[in-house]
This record gives sequence, structure tokens and C-alpha cells, in this order.
Amino acid sequence: MKIAAIQTFLSVVRTRNLISAAEELNVTQSAVSARLDALEESLGQTLLVRSRKGAKLTKAGFAFLGQAETIANTWENAKARASLPKGLTNLFSLACEPNLWGNLAETWMTNLRALHPDTAFEIWSATSREASEWLQSGVSDAALLFEQIVAPNIVSRVYSRDRLVLVSSVKREVMPWDPAYIYVHYGPEFRRHHVQAWPKDETARVSFNAPDWALRHILKTGGSAYLPDRLIKPYLDSQRLFTVKGAEGFQQITYL
Repeated sequence: MKIAAIQTFLSVVRTRNLISAAEELNVTQSAVSARLDALEESLGQTLLVRSRKGAKLTKAGFAFLGQAETIANTWENAKARASLPKGLTNLFSLACEPNLWGNLAETWMTNLRALHPDTAFEIWSATSREASEWLQSGVSDAALLFEQIVAPNIVSRVYSRDRLVLVSSVKREVMPWDPAYIYVHYGPEFRRHHVQAWPKDETARVSFNAPDWALRHILKTGGSAYLPDRLIKPYLDSQRLFTVKGAEGFQQITYL
């Protein structure tokens, strides 16, 4: 099974069309078809239903998709390690939850670069499921996540403990429900605690999965949200934001 066949399969899945995949890969449509045929023959399964209207995954194709992504990523990782920039001897690959980059991981990576000038760094946006697969397959060396990964040969530790504070663009005390409240996704553990603290049957009209995005939105349009204390300190000091008096706070754990 050639890596080009797997990359072609992934391109067809992305573009949903053999012609578009051929353009993306800079090959002929017949080459795309030949690669798919060879891949399906190797696996003994039909991965795609192909027609003039496009291509759709079969049940077997959907089952193979995750493995195909892992294989392709492993190959790209191997190429990167084999062709490091001049003067560098190591490559460190980090998988990171998107909403942890701007307000936590970026500072850590900046410090790592200063401490290890002989190392190249790559950062991949990943969900917990993707990060777990990449760590176990060797695609990534580490992951920064809201959820702890428990798996063979993976060591997890607490990286940080943030205090999540309910802040508002106006001075106010706690109330049953703020119509301008913005929900920020911090993972399933936060959601459980949030439901216990705010059992009222109301749903936020706006939600974000990144606290720095929620912060920018509140500063621009107003509202309230639970945000990490390290992120909001400058805005509390300048009184652009205010802590909501009487509101319960939460703890957010980040795992490395």
C-alpha cells in the first residue's frame, strides 16, 4: 500500500470529487482512480461510492478514515524529522486544543524555543480523540488538553489549574440569568459543574470554544462569561471588566 494512495483517498474525502482531488494533487483524474482502485484492492473493501456527482464514503471508508489520517500524519512527521532545518537536531511535535493555544500554550512554546535552540517545533490543532491517536502512533510527542488521556505508554500530569471567574462588562451582582451571558466551552467537566451552579433552564445565545475569542467579543459588544483569571487581570485592573459579585467560581485543569 503506497502512501500516495492514502493521500489521494484523503484528498477525495476532503474535496468530495475526483476531479477536484486531481487538481489538488496535480495529477490526472485517471491517476486518482487508479490509486483508489489499488487502495481498495489492498484493503479488500470499497471505501468510496464514486459517481459523476462526486464521491461518498462507504461504511468501510468511514471506518478507515481515522487510520488513513494517522498514517498520512505519521508520514509527514517522519519527513519533517528526516529533513530538519540546518543547525537543528531535534523535532518536538505538540498537539494542542485550539482554545489553549493563545492564552497558555503559546507562552510555553516560546519559553521552550529559548531553552532548546537546537530543536524545531511543530504545533497541531487537535481534539482529545485526535491527540490520543497521534500520541499512541508517535505522530505527536506531547499534547496540551482539557481532558486527561489514559492509555499505555502515555504519561499525563496536571499542567495548570486556572480559576474561572464570572466577569461582566458592567458592574453588577449575581442574578438568576443574564440575557447577555456568553457560554465558553471548557470541556465536559466544566459543563457538569456549570449545570449544577446554574440549573435554570436558559441557554446562552452566544457561545465560544476559545476564551480569548469570548473576551474580545465581550470587550467589543458587552456581556458576561466565565474566563481564566490570568487572562482577565489586565482588564479588571483597567476596569474594562468587573467580577460579578456573589457568583460561584470554578477550577479548570489543563493536562499535559
